[in-house]
Amino acid sequence: MRRRTFLKASGAGALSLFGGQISDAAESQTRPNIVWIIAEDMSCHFGFQGEPLVKTPHVDRLAREGAVFDSAYTTCPVCSPSRSALITAMYQTTIGAHNHRSFRGAIKHDLPEPVRPVPEYFKAAGYYVCNGSRSEAKDPGKTDYNFNYPADLYDGADYTGAAPDQPIFMQFQLQGGKFRKAKIEQEVSPDAVVLPPYYPDDLVLRQDWARYLNSVMYVDQEVGRIMARLEADGRAKNTVIMFTTDHGISHARGKQFLYEEGTHVPLIVWAPNRLPAGTIRHDLVAQIDIAATSLHFAGIAIPEHMEGRPLFGPDARPREYVVSARDRCDETVERLRSVRKGTFTYIRNFYPERPHMQPNAYKDAKEIVIRLRELYAQGKLAGHPAERLFTVPRPIEELYDRSADPWELRNLAEDSAHAKELSELRGILDAWIRETNDQGQTPETEAVYDADLAVYLESRKDEPEYIQTMQKNIEQMKQWAREGK
Repeated sequence: MRRRTFLKASGAGALSLFGGQISDAAESQTRPNIVWIIAEDMSCHFGFQGEPLVKTPHVDRLAREGAVFDSAYTTCPVCSPSRSALITAMYQTTIGAHNHRSFRGAIKHDLPEPVRPVPEYFKAAGYYVCNGSRSEAKDPGKTDYNFNYPADLYDGADYTGAAPDQPIFMQFQLQGGKFRKAKIEQEVSPDAVVLPPYYPDDLVLRQDWARYLNSVMYVDQEVGRIMARLEADGRAKNTVIMFTTDHGISHARGKQFLYEEGTHVPLIVWAPNRLPAGTIRHDLVAQIDIAATSLHFAGIAIPEHMEGRPLFGPDARPREYVVSARDRCDETVERLRSVRKGTFTYIRNFYPERPHMQPNAYKDAKEIVIRLRELYAQGKLAGHPAERLFTVPRPIEELYDRSADPWELRNLAEDSAHAKELSELRGILDAWIRETNDQGQTPETEAVYDADLAVYLESRKDEPEYIQTMQKNIEQMKQWAREGK
C-alpha cells in the first residue's frame, strides 16, 4: 500500500492489519520482554558517544553489549509530536499530530484509520503493557500524544501486575535534561565546559550546560537501577531494551529546531543472545523505526501502513534518507522540514521573515535564552554565529556538509559547487511532502489554535507572568499572519 493512500483504508481491511498476529518464528521461541527507556531533552552526550565530561557506565554497558545506531534522528524535536510518532510508528505529519500540544481542548483528534498506538498490538498479542515515570515506575509515565487514545491503553505504570510467564512491553519515561537539579557525586564544573562554537563562550551558558551534563549522569544512574531491577526480577535474560531520547537538549539550536543538536538522538538496542555485542551501525534511522523493530522482536506482524521500518530481520530496509519536521510549538507558529542523506543536511524554512528565536514563552523563560537576548541587544553577538538566531530574513534553504562542517555553520545552499546536492535534497523533500500527504501543508484554523492554547493557559493559571507573556506572543503570531509573514 502506498503511504500517501493508506488513510483511505478502513473497515475490514483496516482490522485485518490490526490483529496482533504472532508469526511462526515467535511461536517457536519464548517471546521476549520489550523495554523502552526514553529520556527527555537530551542530545548525543553520553560516554559511549565520546563526551569526556561525563561518566555513564550503565548506558555505556548497553552500548558495549548491544547495537549502537550512530545516525538515529527524531522525526520532530519537541515532545508531543515526537511521542505521537514514536508510539504509532508514523510520521506525526502524516497522522495530523504535528503541532505541539494540539487537540487538548474541545476540538479532539482521532487517529486516521488504520493507525493504532503500538501498545494495542502488544496487548492483542498477550503482552502486559505498561508505561511508568522514572526508574521506579510508581506513577504513570508521560504520554503527551496529540490524539485521542483508549483510557485503558496501558495496563498500569509498572509490570508487577503481569503474570510470571507473561511477556511485558514496558516504557520507562525519564526526565532527562528537564531535571537540571540532579545531584551527582562528581558534578561537572562550568569551567570545564567547552560550548559548541555556534554559542558564545558565556558563563551563564556554561553553567547551564554543566547542569545538563549532570542530568546525563543522573539518567545513567536511573538506567542502572532499571537494569538491576530487571535482573533481580529474572526478566533481563529474555529482554530487548531500546534506549533513546525523545529529542535534543533544550537550547537555542536544539529542542524545537532541525539542526543536529535538536534531532540527532542516541539509540541503543540491547538484546543478548539475539544480537552480537559491540555492533555499530552507521545507516540512517528514523526514530519511528523503534516501534517497528519492537514488533519484529516480539514476533508481531508489522502492519503494512506503518512508516517505521524494522532494523533487523528479513524485512529490514536501510533508509536512503531521513526527514524531520517541526511545526507549531505551544503558541509559536513555525514550519521547518529537513532531509539528511549521506553527509548532507538540507533544511527548509517556510517562514523566513520570522526570526529563528521567535517569541516562545516556554523557551524565553529559560535563563540561557534571556542571556542570549541580552547579548544580542548589547551588540555582543555581532559577527558571531549566534547572531543568526535573531536576524531576519532567514535563508529559505540551508545546506550543510556534516563531514566537513559538523557544527553546521557554513550554509552551502548558494554555493554553485553544491548545486547538485541542493537540487537532489530539495526534490526528495518535495516528493516526501506529496507522498506522505504532509498535514503541515495546510495551516491549522484559528479556532483550533485558540482552543488548544486556552487549555494550556488554563493549566498555567497560577503563573500570571507566564500567561501574560504567552498572550502577548499569541497576538504577535496573529499579527505576522495578517502581514503574510
